[in-house]
Amino acid sequence: MEENEELNDEGLENQEEPQDSLVKVTGMYKDWFLDYASYVILERAVPAIEDGFKPVQRRIMHSLKELDDGRYNKVANVVGHTMQYHPHGDASIADAMVQIGQKDLLIDTQGNWGNILTGDGAAASRYIEARLSKFALEVIYSPKITEWQLSYDGRKKEPINLPVKFPLLLAQGAEGIAVGLSTKILPHNFIELIDASISHLRGKRFTLYPDFPTAGIIDVTNYNEGMRGGKIRVRAKISTLDKNTLVINEIPYGTNTSSLIDSILKANEKGKIKIKKIEDNTAAEVEILVHLPTGISPDKTIDALYAFTACESSISPLGCVIEDNKPLFIGVKEMLERSTENTVELLKAELEIQLSELEEQWHFASLERIFIENRIYRDIEEEETWEGVISAIDKGLKPHIGHLKREVTTDDITRLTEIRIKRISKFDLEKAQQLIDGLEEKIAQTKHHLEHLVDFAIDYFKELKKKYGQGRERKSEIKVFDDIEATKVVIRNTKLYVNREEGFVGTSLKRDEYVTDCSDIDDIIVFTQTGEMMVTKVDSKVFVGKNIIHVAVFKKKDKRTTYNMVYKLMKGGPSYIKRFNVTSITRDKMYQLTGDKTSAEVLYFSANPNGEAEVITVLLRQSGSIKKLKWDLDFSDVLIKGRDSKGNLVTKYPIKRVELKEKGVSTLKPRKIWFDDVVSRLNVDGRGELLGEFKGDDQLLVVEQKGIVKTIIPDLLTRFNDDMIILEKWNPNKPISVVHFEGEKERYYLKRFLIENPSKEEVAISESPKSHMELVSTDWRPQLEIEFVKPRGKDAKPNLQVDVEEFIAIKGIKALGNQLTPEKVKTISLLEPLPFEEPEEQLAEDIEVVDEEQIDNTNNDIGTKNDGNDQTALF
Repeated sequence: MEENEELNDEGLENQEEPQDSLVKVTGMYKDWFLDYASYVILERAVPAIEDGFKPVQRRIMHSLKELDDGRYNKVANVVGHTMQYHPHGDASIADAMVQIGQKDLLIDTQGNWGNILTGDGAAASRYIEARLSKFALEVIYSPKITEWQLSYDGRKKEPINLPVKFPLLLAQGAEGIAVGLSTKILPHNFIELIDASISHLRGKRFTLYPDFPTAGIIDVTNYNEGMRGGKIRVRAKISTLDKNTLVINEIPYGTNTSSLIDSILKANEKGKIKIKKIEDNTAAEVEILVHLPTGISPDKTIDALYAFTACESSISPLGCVIEDNKPLFIGVKEMLERSTENTVELLKAELEIQLSELEEQWHFASLERIFIENRIYRDIEEEETWEGVISAIDKGLKPHIGHLKREVTTDDITRLTEIRIKRISKFDLEKAQQLIDGLEEKIAQTKHHLEHLVDFAIDYFKELKKKYGQGRERKSEIKVFDDIEATKVVIRNTKLYVNREEGFVGTSLKRDEYVTDCSDIDDIIVFTQTGEMMVTKVDSKVFVGKNIIHVAVFKKKDKRTTYNMVYKLMKGGPSYIKRFNVTSITRDKMYQLTGDKTSAEVLYFSANPNGEAEVITVLLRQSGSIKKLKWDLDFSDVLIKGRDSKGNLVTKYPIKRVELKEKGVSTLKPRKIWFDDVVSRLNVDGRGELLGEFKGDDQLLVVEQKGIVKTIIPDLLTRFNDDMIILEKWNPNKPISVVHFEGEKERYYLKRFLIENPSKEEVAISESPKSHMELVSTDWRPQLEIEFVKPRGKDAKPNLQVDVEEFIAIKGIKALGNQLTPEKVKTISLLEPLPFEEPEEQLAEDIEVVDEEQIDNTNNDIGTKNDGNDQTALF
């Protein structure tokens, strides 16, 4: 060492200038960083597949068992005890313990443990208390089959894995972020996990979906068994309290009422939604009241809440666990199968230990009986040495031990010598035999369980469900979500302006022409005088092209808005007429609508939201020998084609101007509307039940179980309540028949009525809390059958059939109706209605809308008129 110091000193003396030294970190990276990453993955962030615990959780549960005496312990005390096993600080232990306690499965809590609904944290650990739940004591611990290891400092023993006999990992869920690795296992329903374990043991298929303590609605279509690449969508449960108030009763997993309200307020500030105020009445149950301004649609606001706030979010699960000190990526189905099979092995190990202990008890009980019954203890009275005593007892036992199941050992004989004189003097032969018989029964039962291990495991799971399943029913409702287009539900929070001559559109051109209200996520469609079209996103100021003739908010996949146009090709070219839709485009691409790249000028243009077809007048310039300078054109004679079609020839002569002569009516067929009961929404895509063909003034009839009857305009954004019992196209002339129970009179009444106030919500039953709607029919001539209650000691009155049309005339919706019967009614049911020939609806001959994919882009003249002198192609 001294020699090295001398060399170093010499080196410093001889060094003329200091030089920077390079330190390579390759070795540090290979050793230190990878060691750290492995430690975080294995010892902190990711749970083990065997018991579903992270190390800190396992140590907490072990400490709770060591401290368990049936009474509550201060959490601070449990944390301190856990620090004997856990090499980190008390904060991480306390946080982990609170998370376990909030899941309400393993820990019986006392005090303020926080609220997962509101996001409130738990009180300090010195103020709250905990003890193991009965479920944890039964399912988690079994010291005789537990493998042990030394704690980090070698002073204590801790379990390698706890012998958990339940799919705990799936019940509680797990989330952790390690170095270069993460896990996110979602919680599942307690009862469904037990049922799935039983199904697996029986060789049957099963499916598992998440269930969250915050309830809410979930779409598990793409769950993918909780593996990488899967996704679930979660929504708050929002309902309409009245026309100006929404109520949120359940919130999505991963949020709380505070964060949810903040997201709603931010969306309101940005103008995505419009609300008046929010009230948070959450206590034991969630209740958030969202008050809306007058005139704002509740249905549209619900969709907007899902689109722009935390009322809807998506969760990407990632099933990662530790097995044999390595990360393992598996799905929830395989996790449950492994857990169930592990439970069977643990039950088998417990039974084998129980059998061994019972056989040992039987062996010694039998020896004790032989020893006392045959007075072998007297054979040792003359023995002076210990060896002599052992030998005398062994010799005395030999004639009587032929039925024993194992040899008698020195330890057995030693135990016999320890029997007290008092026990020998009070020995009861009959009781001793009863004890042996009882042990033999238990041994036989244990052997039977081992021979029928699967049945024993199934009974074990059934018993768990019976003892602990009450109150653990599914909270999250599984539904298929409808896709919400943000542009359709966003509040129009800005104004769109246009400078037609210069060709600018935007929200900042406030000195120019106002076009319409719009939102900042809308697309706008613009047409120019030269026959060009572009769709672009709303911005403060965008240049599109000079001489703008039309600008509007663009609706994707809109097959009803029809554009009518007359244009002429430049340099003395002919004029054409065309009708087209714009259903799909590439944003910010300029489209030429005049059939080719040659320059053109638009002479007439109109945008028609319902396919209206007007009549126009064409006026030609005086040129040569043209005799007919003026005639009318009807756009309804022109087929709707694609935007790329050139159109039909109007004339080859120059047009002076085109004038509107007569406004048009819709040329579209009534729109077919379907109801998809999976998502409880209307659609025009053919999903679900066809409700009918709807013209502009047609409405839907809606009847709800609570007695509400109303008609509504068929809007695709409408949300329908779960208690809706009738949804059909409303026929104003068809009566509605209702059987209702009048709460105050305690009798059933029948009424028939027509809706006299369309679009107004009315109630068809009385306000008595006992009143309810029994059944409703919209048939023209319905029939009922009444089944009566059988009186005691008498025959039941025969069933009564009622012709509704004969029984009561049509009255108002507020009328009580006629009493059906004074007798006690068992059931009322609808029979097949009487025949009735419904009048056919007269439909006009309408032009059918053709999808863009089916459009023939060829140019065809639709007709030629000839007055004998002029060869111009005219209509």
